[in-house]
Amino acid sequence: MFGNLIDAITGKHHNEAATSKVKLKGTVVLMKKSVLDFGDFSASLLDRMHEFLGKGVCFQLVSATVTDPSDHERVKSNKGKVGKSAYLEKWIESMPSMAVGESKFNVHFEWDESQGIPGAIIVKNNHHSEFYLKTVTLECVPEKSRIHFVCNSWIYPVGKYTYDRIFFANDTYLPSKMPEPLKPYRKEELANLQGDAVMGELKEHDRVYAYDYYNDLGQPDKGLDYVRPVLGGSKEFPYPRRGRTGRRPTKTDPKTESRLPLISLDIYVPRDERFGHLKMSDFLAYALKALTQALLPTLNTVFDLTPMEFDSFQDVLNLYEGGLRLPQLDAIRDQIPFEMLRELVRTDGERILKLPLPQVIKEDRFAWRTDEEFGREMLAGVNPVIIRRLQEFPPKSKLDPKLYGNHTSSITTAHIEKNLEGKTIHQTLKDYKLFILDHHDALIPYLNRINSGTSNKIYASRTLLLLNDDGTLKPLAIELSLPHPEGEQHGAVNRVFTPAEHGVEESIWQLAKAYAAVNDSGYHQLISHWLNTHAVIEPFVIATNRQLSVVHPVHKLLSPHCRDTMNINALARQTLINAGGILESTVFPGKYAMEMSAVVYKDWKLTEQGLPDDLLKRGVAVEDLKSPYKLRLLIEDYPFAVDGLAIWSAIETWVSEYCAIYYPDDAAIAADVELHEWWKEVREVGHGDKKDEDWWPAMQTAAELTKTCTTIIWMASALHAAVNFGQYPYAGYLPNRPTISRRWMPQPGTAEYEELERTPDLVFLKTITSQFQTILGVSLIEILSRHSSDEVYLGQRDTPEWTTDQKALEAFDRFHRRLIEIENRILSMNQDPNLKNRTGPVKMSYTLLYPNASDFTRVGGLTGRGIPNSVSI
Repeated sequence: MFGNLIDAITGKHHNEAATSKVKLKGTVVLMKKSVLDFGDFSASLLDRMHEFLGKGVCFQLVSATVTDPSDHERVKSNKGKVGKSAYLEKWIESMPSMAVGESKFNVHFEWDESQGIPGAIIVKNNHHSEFYLKTVTLECVPEKSRIHFVCNSWIYPVGKYTYDRIFFANDTYLPSKMPEPLKPYRKEELANLQGDAVMGELKEHDRVYAYDYYNDLGQPDKGLDYVRPVLGGSKEFPYPRRGRTGRRPTKTDPKTESRLPLISLDIYVPRDERFGHLKMSDFLAYALKALTQALLPTLNTVFDLTPMEFDSFQDVLNLYEGGLRLPQLDAIRDQIPFEMLRELVRTDGERILKLPLPQVIKEDRFAWRTDEEFGREMLAGVNPVIIRRLQEFPPKSKLDPKLYGNHTSSITTAHIEKNLEGKTIHQTLKDYKLFILDHHDALIPYLNRINSGTSNKIYASRTLLLLNDDGTLKPLAIELSLPHPEGEQHGAVNRVFTPAEHGVEESIWQLAKAYAAVNDSGYHQLISHWLNTHAVIEPFVIATNRQLSVVHPVHKLLSPHCRDTMNINALARQTLINAGGILESTVFPGKYAMEMSAVVYKDWKLTEQGLPDDLLKRGVAVEDLKSPYKLRLLIEDYPFAVDGLAIWSAIETWVSEYCAIYYPDDAAIAADVELHEWWKEVREVGHGDKKDEDWWPAMQTAAELTKTCTTIIWMASALHAAVNFGQYPYAGYLPNRPTISRRWMPQPGTAEYEELERTPDLVFLKTITSQFQTILGVSLIEILSRHSSDEVYLGQRDTPEWTTDQKALEAFDRFHRRLIEIENRILSMNQDPNLKNRTGPVKMSYTLLYPNASDFTRVGGLTGRGIPNSVSI
């Protein structure tokens, strides 16, 4: 047969004459560009012509066991022997589709015994246009039976590359275990992806993963209002790195990269990182809808007697009930693109704006205003990662007193002790019953700039809460702070508000909660969501592709959690977080938003991002070695933490079992050269502004690898799901989660205070996010809260044959089954009336950490449940 396989794998050549030749049948699954891009008819016709001329898609098998003695260069480099060219058959008359857009083709290879066992395949596209290659499968291979190649890559015409496109069989190899004839190909492929020799602006067909600063947010050529600092590369504004595009600098500032036109979505990322055709169509459809809805208030018309304002809560509800009619649309018909106009006009001729009804008001239109719901959302809302236990009273500040003066809280015993159920503050602290939502220190340094440089009127806030015996949180006091008018060095001017149920005092209390919610909304979008998932994950995506081969076990482990992240982050830089973008228009920090996130990143540590470490740091849990997760929650009914710990444990067990297959001891970790290059690059380049900090794991032990990979997967999957997919369910109704405050708190004896006494609802609505900002912001988060129709959830893979290692497949199956058990447990807990924080006054079950691993139907939409594998939207 194939001779001595052991000798072949160690690199010995087979020089014996071939004893037999075989025909290997291959099956290729791909998607033609003409299927994915219906406008590319000319490319499709040229491809047909190339087929007639014999210029098709070429495949060559590469031996994993035998080098080529007749090729001196290959022998010198120990490269595996390359077989004869075989061409894809019947490109024009492809076999029936296997899935939407997919086609199946045959290809037959000549192969003989002397060539050993195939381990890789070279693909050459002689067509005019690119295609998406999904898989190649060889059948009836001697000694191997079946060899499967998972490709999932765009193949451009051969003229676009200076190297061969090569794909490896779905085996898994540490660098030292790779068959010798394939090692040069492995090394070359990583060098191609690193693209260190590729200079200038990167093009669509480039496959380069490289780093850059966030220097593409501003547009200084448009004027001072569009100048933004470079984030990354400095102590003042450190930041994770983003993918390089290589675009030229602006004329005004050589440190700032020029931007594409606002309407362009063609910002460079490696083509394989772009959304699949289903996801892109979904995204564009809903983006178009959002842009249309955002334009409505500016279309030379008014909704009612007071343009750009809501007059009542019913006005807000009309956004969802279809009550906002648009007169005089014909007068501006020529100014609106046809697609947008079609979206505006219903089939019955009425022109009505109607958004989906957010879950938070589905059962009860006003339960969101209760104190219980206000507290519950800190545990089960869209930003459940900030609340911490109060460990000293009054709360103190960590701001430098030399710069900012005294910022100790003004909340006193008299403010809160009457609501402590007969206990003293000392006893309540000792019993772990006092908690705080603290947005003071993060905002104080920016308040003067925000309040003078934008139209917003923002306070910094501290909210104190009591843990009731029934597990719910009761707000005790809200402190609103401003820097001292005589200078920031003089400390803060504070006002303290306490709960009230009647009269103008109740209206004041509702406003105080709104100001605190504005702080929490901004911090959520900038830090909990953008910085702590999107931005910090991208360097791991880049480093994984640059330094770990696709056959490396850690690459196979992490690659599902890298999907679409670079693409969505690039689109965010283009339209959302850029100067003058949607985020600056709808969230209170305005033009200081991204700069503020860079200041917060100074305190970011990977070792604090895992859920157990985060809960312990915030003091909402204590160590307890007898408990299942080696910690005990101080708020037992904390839905995010309860569900999250179950998910974390399942991920940790899966990662531990998987890594143990390839790293039986710490010596195997130390010997893995690719792993150490990956980790070095993450620390020193991807998160290079923090490379000198001593908290990075050394990556010398199996425990360090397991903890690190578990943390990366947690951040990319469950943490992102928890802070992203609840946006529309909770914040789609903006009065519940306002993002801007436009008025100061009314003072007794003023006209504003008298107005509050007369029309409290109107004052509330005029204080928070305006009508225009509401429609723009809600339209945006409707997009961000939707699951794609081709989403792959935690516990799922986009292909069942992602590895040939049976032990890995069995471990993954156990992981999948654990997640289904967690799903059933979540559904059961949501039905338990004793767990009041699972549903709350709004009767909205907590499902943001429901994995959805058991659902393979891939139905997208505003489901409010499901943990995608990656930061994909």
